[in-house]
Amino acid sequence: MFKNRIFIYFILVSVLLTACAKRGTITGGAKDTIPPSIVSSSPKNMTTGFKGKEIHIDFDEYVKVKDVNKQLIISPPMKYAPEVVPAGSASRFINIKIKDTLQDNTTYSFNFGQSITDNNEGNPYSQFRFVFSTGTYIDSLMLNGKIKDALKRETDNFVTIMLYEANETFNDSTIYKERPRYVTNTLDSLTVFSLQNLKAGKYHIFAMKDVARNYIYNPKVDKLAFLEQPVSVPNDTVFMLELFQEKLPFAAQRPAQTSANRLFVPFTGKDGKGVKSTVKNGNSGEEIRSMLTNVKDKDSLQLWVPRNVKADSLAVKITQRDTVRDFMVKFKEMKAMDSLSVDAVQKGGLHFREQFTLKTSTPIVTIDKKLMSLVDKDSVAVPFTYKYDEFEQRLVFDFKKDENQKYVMQLLPGALIDFYEKKNDTLNYKLVTKPYADYGNLVIKLENVKRWPVIVEITDEKGEVYASQFSESNTEINFESVEPKNYVLRLIYDDNKNQEWDTGDYRKKLQPEEVIYFPKLIEVHALWDVEQPFPAGG
Repeated sequence: MFKNRIFIYFILVSVLLTACAKRGTITGGAKDTIPPSIVSSSPKNMTTGFKGKEIHIDFDEYVKVKDVNKQLIISPPMKYAPEVVPAGSASRFINIKIKDTLQDNTTYSFNFGQSITDNNEGNPYSQFRFVFSTGTYIDSLMLNGKIKDALKRETDNFVTIMLYEANETFNDSTIYKERPRYVTNTLDSLTVFSLQNLKAGKYHIFAMKDVARNYIYNPKVDKLAFLEQPVSVPNDTVFMLELFQEKLPFAAQRPAQTSANRLFVPFTGKDGKGVKSTVKNGNSGEEIRSMLTNVKDKDSLQLWVPRNVKADSLAVKITQRDTVRDFMVKFKEMKAMDSLSVDAVQKGGLHFREQFTLKTSTPIVTIDKKLMSLVDKDSVAVPFTYKYDEFEQRLVFDFKKDENQKYVMQLLPGALIDFYEKKNDTLNYKLVTKPYADYGNLVIKLENVKRWPVIVEITDEKGEVYASQFSESNTEINFESVEPKNYVLRLIYDDNKNQEWDTGDYRKKLQPEEVIYFPKLIEVHALWDVEQPFPAGG
């Protein structure tokens, strides 16, 4: 008995010692959320009479400087960017080495955005600004505003705001070749801006999504916003600038041969609708039959020529309205691309708001409706009409669709004949409709419409248009048989009455057409009738 008690006692002591020997988890203190701060600088911030070439700034802890090329905004902009060291490595200081010649009697502002962070937790010293003047005082006026995209719900980040002095040297071409007097940037999270340390005066104000980050407007890639009249500083107005991408005039580029019977014609500017082509044998001058069609999602056209062309070169003329461009293209032996294939855009299911569409691989020149038929599930013929879009190579059918119905569209051989006299084989397409109960109805009631006509659109969250209606006076817009999902609702003031949104044009001093978004997503459910008031006054 005594031995058993000693044994139990020994076990208990061992367990206690083991428990005491277990290591606890070191939790440490609270997470550091305090950004670094400046201890001293040479020269001091807001100094005047600066003539040096270097700025030294000491911090109270180790810091890192990152993305300085993107985050650092210098106003007025410098031709040669300064060097900021050390870059990427931890240090308790940064040096700014100025490589440009400073202007006399000018206030300079260095806004570091989010580029300076502490070394341990990455807490940013947000919007740190270092300001100095080469003159006897610091300019202290400011100008505030907001930016938005003229068409889209979301606004680009890193948008540059620019001021040009409104004097006799400024003209319409200045923004294409000269840097502005003052700049700021919205960086990566803002749609508001504040131009600070300005001198009193009148200025032309612009916003630009500056792809090259050179403060020079390139309409091929940059978005722009502008106000027609100069603004005065000081000024308490909060200005609104709407960014748009200009549509440049159509300009064809040199065609490139891609097969024995097809050339690609790259272009810049507006799409190629309405463009015409003439092709001649470069040797004999004899005209060659040709067709011009679009290439989806690319700034290119397809120029179709017969597959048996015998020529060393082709003389190609591309015409749009009064614009004519002539090209001489070397023509060489290649494999022909001339097989006819027909693909249905809708596969099986067909929604009530859709039109059944066929896409052809080669352009169609002959359509025989007598060789086409459409029947329902009871084999009853269904009347239909069609339209062929030669430019897009799309054959679109329109017919009355009933719910819970099955249709068969048949194209017999020869219903379609393409540019190369190829005929289709027998084609059968099965189409099914759902019951009306699977859809919802959406009624938009416009309020406070400022002017007519308007375009009312519902889009998905990416901006793809699902349905659109044009109205010259009607304030009740009905979208019936709408697929259940969330939609974005917008209204376009169609000032030129062409039933589409038009972008701006800086040279012509045209602002983009006004777009108003409903602030919330519109939920449509099956069997729902949604009635949504829409204040159209913005």
